[in-house]
Parts: sequence; structure tokens; C-alpha cells
Amino acid sequence: MSAPPIHSGMRDIAPDYDGLILDLWGVVHNGKRPYPGVLDCFARLKDAGKRVLLLSNAPRQSARVHVQLSGLGVPRDLYEDVVTSGDVARLALARRDDADHARLGRRFFFIGPERDHGAIDGLGYEQTAAIETADFVVVTGLIDDESETAADYAPCLAGMKARGQPLLCLNPDLSVIRGESEIPCAGVLGEAYERIGGKTVWHGKPHARAYRVCFEHFAGIPKSRLAAVGDRLDTDIAGARNVGIDAYLVSGGVLAESLGIAYGRAPDPKRLGALLAGHPTPSGVIPGFVW
Repeated sequence: MSAPPIHSGMRDIAPDYDGLILDLWGVVHNGKRPYPGVLDCFARLKDAGKRVLLLSNAPRQSARVHVQLSGLGVPRDLYEDVVTSGDVARLALARRDDADHARLGRRFFFIGPERDHGAIDGLGYEQTAAIETADFVVVTGLIDDESETAADYAPCLAGMKARGQPLLCLNPDLSVIRGESEIPCAGVLGEAYERIGGKTVWHGKPHARAYRVCFEHFAGIPKSRLAAVGDRLDTDIAGARNVGIDAYLVSGGVLAESLGIAYGRAPDPKRLGALLAGHPTPSGVIPGFVW
């Protein structure tokens, strides 16, 4: 397929939109530091009166992401707010206004790294130490995401399937860039559970529930004046396209290795076109979140 338009940066795109829904990992930072040009781009968008909302598949609450961003050197005043998949899950579990959540019981078992413990505290649910007694299972990631794979959880998932326990996935990403490494995320367990016939309830991109929360934030701005910016085809681009808003692909994020480029470098159009085959087509491509 032919490649979508390749822009030099956000200066080519910004005039067409009032609100931007921006991914974090692979776009703003690599888990250790912001990418070159990112802080300048934030400042220029702010000066232009553009509203920037960060939408992350982080399974924790946004307050912790604000702290993390500050620690990475991203000032709080450069963006409007953060919505995380953890926030989306908490809203869904509090409201219980859809079929997936209305039918849940109140006892859950938790799977994830220690840093994510307490992901749904304060909502009236009880955590159990025995998975066999849980009504549902909350997954925020692999317990040790630097050494484990989804295959290590096959017996656990099989037992859940036999008991009919839903899996609530608080991070649909399959992987994330941490420094120079690609690390598996909770999405690999959600997909593995679906493959064996289990019920996975997804929170975060590309699922519509996450974008509905963003639209509440941008109330009054028509969809035609909103756009998403991200580096993943399966979450950022597919999710935005599925809810009817424009989506711009950052080619220097998780796809950089496949495209043979570094962050901030424009991709070869033919190589990009081949990589996009079979995926939702972005509205355009930028080499990085740069002005």
C-alpha cells in the first residue's frame, strides 16, 4: 500500500485541531527520558492554544503518572491532564453501568508487579489471596516483566477458564519500550486468555471506553477537531480510527526498529507502506513528537 503523508512535525498538523490525545511511551519518553524536541513541542502547542490530553495504557492512576513525568523532566504545566487505563478501569468498576462490569462480583485476585498493587483500592472490592475464591482477576502486567513471558501463565489462565473467571486487563499493550528494550505488558495475558476461550474485559487503547473518557474531558469540541498521536498501530492508530477521529503515527517509537530508523528520523515511504499493510491507515506520519 502507499504510505500516508509524512510530515516534518506537529507544526504541519496543529492548525487543524483544537484537542490532541497524546500517547506517552514511545512518543513523549522511552521510560527513562523525554525524546529530543518533545518539551519544545509541548511548549509551542501550549502557546498556540492547543489542549493536550495524555492517554496512557498505564494500569495505575493518573496521579502517579504525573509524578513519573515530573521525574522524567516533563513539567506539569506543559499538558492539560492524563487519563490512564487504570483511571478508565476504576471509573468502570465504580459506575458498573455496562454489562461487563454490572455482573461482576466483589472479590478479585491480582496479577501484576508490586508497583501496581492497590490499583482498584477504595472502590468497595475485596482482594483475595487465593485465586480459586475470586469472582474475577485483575491483571496489570507480568509479575516480573523482565524475565517472564505469557507462556509462564498458561496453567493459571487454564484454571481461570475452567472456573469461568473474567480477566480485567488494565493495560492492553502487548509490549512497551523501556530504555532500549521491549518489555511485555498485560495485553499478552489478555490475548492469551481470549485464545483459550476466556473472557477478557479490556480497559485502555484501542477500546472505545478509554476514548469516551477523553471525549468527556473535551466536551464541546467536535470530533473533527480532535486527533490522536501515537506510535502503535494496534492501539493508538486503531483505537482513534475506531472512534472516528484522526490519528497520526510517530514512526520513531515502537516501530523504529522495523523501519530501520531512529527517533526523529523520517521513514522510507515504501518500507512504511509495507509495514502498514493490513492495519488501519494513519491520517499522517511524523518522525517524532517534535514541532
